[in-house]
Amino acid sequence: MVAITLTEQHGYVLAVAVLSVIVNMWHGFNTSSYRKAAKIEYPTAYASEELANTDIKAKRFNCAQRAHANYLENWTNFLVLLLVSGISFPTFSAIAGVVFLFGRVIYTIGYSSGDPSQRMKGAIAYLGFFPLLVRYLLTLKD
Repeated sequence: MVAITLTEQHGYVLAVAVLSVIVNMWHGFNTSSYRKAAKIEYPTAYASEELANTDIKAKRFNCAQRAHANYLENWTNFLVLLLVSGISFPTFSAIAGVVFLFGRVIYTIGYSSGDPSQRMKGAIAYLGFFPLLVRYLLTLKD
C-alpha cells in the first residue's frame, strides 16, 4: 500500500478539476444560446447540412455543438492526466490544467464563430495537455 500525503498545492489540482466542470457547463450554455438563435428544437442534435449551408445561425449552432462534443471527448483523458500527474507534481499540473482549459475556451469561441478554421487558435490547449502526459510518463519510470 502506498500512502499519499496531500499538501496545500494538491488543492490547486482539485480546483482545476472543478474549473473543468465549470468550463463544461459554459460549453452547454454556449451551445444552448446558438441553438435558440438558430431555432433548432430538441432533440435535434445538429442542423441539417442544407440548412447550415444557407443559414449562418444554424452553422454557428453546429460549430458550437461540435466544439462541446470535442470537449467531452477529451475531458476524461484530461482529468485522468491532471489527477494522476497532480499526485507528484501538483503545482505544475494545476498550471498545465489551467492552460489546457484556457485553450479549450479559445477553441470553442473560435469554432463557434461559424468558421471552423478559427478553432485552431485553441491549439494552445495542447501546451497544457502534453506536459501532463509527459509528467505522468515520467512518474512511471520512478
